[in-house]
Amino acid sequence: MMKRSLVVVLFAMLVAALCVPPVFAQATGTVKGVCKDASGQPITDGVVTYTSTETGRKYQLKTNKKGEFFSLGIAPGKYNVVLTRNGQEVFHFNNVPVTLDEENNVLNFDMQKEQANAAKGQGLTAEQMKAQEEQKAKVAKENLNIKALNEKLAGARTAMQAGQFDQAVQQMTEATQIDPNKDLIWYTLGEAYSGQGKQTAKTDRAAAKDVYQKAIDAYQKAIAIKPVADYYNNLAQAQAAVGQPDEAIKSYQQASQLDPTRAGMFLFNIGAVQTNAGKVDDAIETFKKVIAADPNRADAYYQLGVNMLGKATLKGDKMVAPDGTAEAFQKYLELQPNGPYAQSAKDLLASIGSSVETTYGKKKAAKSK
Repeated sequence: MMKRSLVVVLFAMLVAALCVPPVFAQATGTVKGVCKDASGQPITDGVVTYTSTETGRKYQLKTNKKGEFFSLGIAPGKYNVVLTRNGQEVFHFNNVPVTLDEENNVLNFDMQKEQANAAKGQGLTAEQMKAQEEQKAKVAKENLNIKALNEKLAGARTAMQAGQFDQAVQQMTEATQIDPNKDLIWYTLGEAYSGQGKQTAKTDRAAAKDVYQKAIDAYQKAIAIKPVADYYNNLAQAQAAVGQPDEAIKSYQQASQLDPTRAGMFLFNIGAVQTNAGKVDDAIETFKKVIAADPNRADAYYQLGVNMLGKATLKGDKMVAPDGTAEAFQKYLELQPNGPYAQSAKDLLASIGSSVETTYGKKKAAKSK
């Protein structure tokens, strides 16, 4: 009886064992595809990343020389797939299914096709899409030009600070060849020529005149693109340097109209041009206007005195200056007793028999009772 019971138990265990479902190795899928850019060329330096929408697990696959990617062992499910190049996203697909059927797991990145689809979805014609691509190419080229121009500008400014104006001229000439439609480029070229002109004038004034003329041409091209007060100011300086006082005065007047806040400075510059050109009467009137606008501008008094002294006459062996000449020099010394023209003002006062009379910085003596 006991033997029969044991047989029954063994039979039952065998039946139970046969009823347990078999354990299989987990199945995985194979993914593959080809990546091409907008021109149809393979993307050889791309990375395709599969990210599971369920578990977050990531698989990163690199493209080969043909733009292909391939991998075994991808768990079935849905994935967000991103193609990147140099760390920047190129394109992506969301909720891409991965199955055990290899033929269903082919995913191609065709940017030419995707752009065409995008244009079609936006209702663009083939001509419009072409125009869009041309605009993108234009913007990309412009960005490259701007980078190159900034490098030229930086190089030229560094050269000018070091007094290497020939090098600055070369840098900015090259910049005008990159883009001749930027006012700042022509203005900076004008500055480089102006600096070169000052250096050349020390040894060869005739050659310096030719250099200044090049500066004038550069400033005028900058102004033609965009009229700016500083452009006119520098143009006037170059015109004065080549002996064109009337043109210089007109340029300073233009600068004053464009920037009235600096009208006093431009007016002073006009007075300086008139002084250097020997237009004494005009210079006197101009410096009087400068003083009326800014009564504390010391150098205007000095220049007024210099021009008034130019109208002095001789009576015997004595120089007689117009009324107000001595007062102009004395006012300068009152405002700037140790200024750059202080000694010169004292000498000129002495030349007309006047003494230095100023109470600037001194207390008046108390009267005795």
